[in-house]
Amino acid sequence: MCIPKHDGPNATPRLSLVLPTFNEAQNIEPMILAVSEILEQSQITYELIVVDDDSPDGTWLRALSLGASLPRLRVMRRPRERGLATAVIRGWQASRGEVLGVIDADMQHPPEIIPKLWTQIELGADLAVASRRVQGGSVSKWSLRRRLISRLAENIGRILLPEVVGRVADPMSGYLLVRRDKLVGLPLKPRGYKILIEILGRSEIGKIVEVGYVFRERMANQSKITWRSYRDYLLHLGILRFWRFSTTWRIENH
Repeated sequence: MCIPKHDGPNATPRLSLVLPTFNEAQNIEPMILAVSEILEQSQITYELIVVDDDSPDGTWLRALSLGASLPRLRVMRRPRERGLATAVIRGWQASRGEVLGVIDADMQHPPEIIPKLWTQIELGADLAVASRRVQGGSVSKWSLRRRLISRLAENIGRILLPEVVGRVADPMSGYLLVRRDKLVGLPLKPRGYKILIEILGRSEIGKIVEVGYVFRERMANQSKITWRSYRDYLLHLGILRFWRFSTTWRIENH
């Protein structure tokens, strides 16, 4: 899965922000409206792209119903694909912006952080990450068990891929902006839901800035994080570790 080049001067949005969804019918409308309002107030030229994995609850239909009043909204329905990270990439492939972004559609990522991320991109960052692990960030009302599992997953990543995962304080973040030209042509093959690790593992990102935010509780429905999610995360780490080792080996022995 590769990101195509920017379309040039005819591509009006500077920011293409993807909202990956699955069974978010109760959250999608307020989230789209909140994000749109923030971006309009910030005077950022943008497009919103909802990428829905053919939700049984009709999330994509709810999003489509807003199209008449929100001309910068686009909706993609994926009837034969699944996965948060691949949904993000599909949205970026269809995008026109010079800066690519992702925000969850379940109200856990506060839209008011977008302008702060955008400011860092404007100041020269290649990648701006909303982080729960820097000043101003936290995980709200997480249980001790969930905190421990999250920390364990992060620490495993730092052991297996220290030069990748160790570049950021919150490698599990799924809320970010990245310059398109840093991803163009890369063989992106994420597994699971951790798009940030895929970006860090396969690209030549330079300057990274993290912006603190408070991770909110879901407004509706239950969390989609399961033990399978953590299994996919570990497999993803293994794939990236092997890929980086193999690539380095080929370069040294050419």
